[in-house]
Amino acid sequence: MPWEKQYDSDTVIERAMRHFWAHGYEGSSISDLVAATGLNRGSLYAGFGDKRGLFMESLRRYDRRERAGFLARLAAEDPPREAILAAFAAAATGRSGVPRGCLLVNTALERAPHDPELERFVNESFDGVRAFFRERLEAGQADGTIAPGLAPAATAEALVSLFLGLRVLHRSGAGETACRAVADRAALLLG
Repeated sequence: MPWEKQYDSDTVIERAMRHFWAHGYEGSSISDLVAATGLNRGSLYAGFGDKRGLFMESLRRYDRRERAGFLARLAAEDPPREAILAAFAAAATGRSGVPRGCLLVNTALERAPHDPELERFVNESFDGVRAFFRERLEAGQADGTIAPGLAPAATAEALVSLFLGLRVLHRSGAGETACRAVADRAALLLG
């Protein structure tokens, strides 16, 4: 009789994502993931292939919701300048009930140098952040809320660098003052 899935994939991936986000790839053993997801080893391997397969599903979910979904909401709900500043404010303070930092940044530091597929995935995600900043800069220049003389592509690169650095600072437990200082520098770049 063929193996039948006896669990909710969304719940399992959500729990695994939070565990990887809090503990990293290397800090997450199969035993840890069994405990975090409620799956037994056999179901984990049958459903996801291995730890890396579960990690990839977790990373895809994180990227869809925490990066792409978050930035799309900001772009839709806030004027251009405020959307950029809101992204930095969120990165500086984090959210209650979720691990500090960013799973994509953590992956870039921990796994991407050793895994070409992960490196491509992370870089494509960062390209999405870069595009968000560039598009908001262009829209802000068009509506007069961002200095007209800024080069959107170059300024977007600077903002991405500040943003990713801020995510690393937040993950490392830097205080609110240090994180706010980085977020405040972003505002100065907008003119």
